[in-house]
Amino acid sequence: MTLYIDPPNWPGHGRFWSHLVSDVSFDELHAFAASMGCPPRAFERDHYDIPDARYEDAVRAGAQQIGSKELVRRITEAGLRRPKHRPAPRV
Repeated sequence: MTLYIDPPNWPGHGRFWSHLVSDVSFDELHAFAASMGCPPRAFERDHYDIPDARYEDAVRAGAQQIGSKELVRRITEAGLRRPKHRPAPRV
């Protein structure tokens, strides 16, 4: 199981956020996020939004730290990228 997380550089709602993704499957991503206690509402199309306060928790749980551009490249190559104009898979 390989999950990836980018740095918490994305501002929103008074904090910074990371993106947690899988380059294998959404099932793997959902299972990992659930094991961390992420609520389903944190899932957005192809990633989970992870607040900066939980970044280190994700890394300790096994998510590999990579840059944002690399993260997008990996999920795109895996066929798991879901841009805003495409419907999101059901959780």
